[in-house]
Amino acid sequence: MNENNSPLAEAVWNQAALRERVDHDEELLRELLAIFDEDFPRMTKSLEAAVADGDLKSTGTLSHTLKGMLLNLGGERAAAAAAKLESLARTGKEAALNDALGAFQREAASLLPELKAYVPEVRG
Repeated sequence: MNENNSPLAEAVWNQAALRERVDHDEELLRELLAIFDEDFPRMTKSLEAAVADGDLKSTGTLSHTLKGMLLNLGGERAAAAAAKLESLARTGKEAALNDALGAFQREAASLLPELKAYVPEVRG
């Protein structure tokens, strides 16, 4: 099976990786999700402003931070989109940032409902 056909290549969110990462600690999982819920919207708005302003340094820094945050939660596709933004910013490819930002926003929009739906399960 090639990488494009694997379930992980298609999955928006790798719940098993997240549970393993926190060693099945429900309290830690709740804390991570609460931090994400608070920080992600603010950081995403800052990223959008940095891209709009052509601020490559801030775009690179914010993308890097978001990439780590998303990887910690098992959001590999959204993290990969953040990594693409980071790479473009660090290599000075400003012209490609808007398209990469759009890809990141689409991936985040796919991931967020899955995480939100999972939160009640964790709380319960």
